[in-house]
Amino acid sequence: MFAEFELVYHNQYNKAFSNPEKLSYAKKLWFSNLRHIQPDRIIAATHRAIRESEFLPTIKGILKYCEPDNIELGLPDSHSAYLEACRAPQPKAEYKWSHPAVYHAGRASDWFYLSSTVEHNAYPVFRRHYDEVCQRIKNGETFSLPSQKAIPETISKPLTPAEQRQRMQKLRDDLDI
Repeated sequence: MFAEFELVYHNQYNKAFSNPEKLSYAKKLWFSNLRHIQPDRIIAATHRAIRESEFLPTIKGILKYCEPDNIELGLPDSHSAYLEACRAPQPKAEYKWSHPAVYHAGRASDWFYLSSTVEHNAYPVFRRHYDEVCQRIKNGETFSLPSQKAIPETISKPLTPAEQRQRMQKLRDDLDI
């Protein structure tokens, strides 16, 4: 990691680690903060930092790059998720979602609001909920779609008028009406 940083961020690297003592201390500090992460994950984060940042990353930056990104977790980008949530037919729970996060963000945003509000107003609301759900997934939480109750195989016969009056009276008594 440090060798690659030296090659890519040459001037910044030499300014930050100007002498062997600083470099040695920095390596110990970085090791103590990154030792709980798999080495291949650190290397991938290093390459991602090099691709995405023009500045020498900090420990916190590398930790952030170590987190899996949405693509790695199978999550669509927020605008694609928004369009999917808006276009999904009713009943929403039966739709084949690209990821449960889209369903949960849509539900949190309110289906009616999404379908009845223009995109420049509804999308920021959806994006906020979607980002929250994505962060919870990155933190290890799992989301699933709600299970649908099956229609009973046997349908009970309707109550007789006398039975209906008895039930109504029982409800009135229970509710003190």
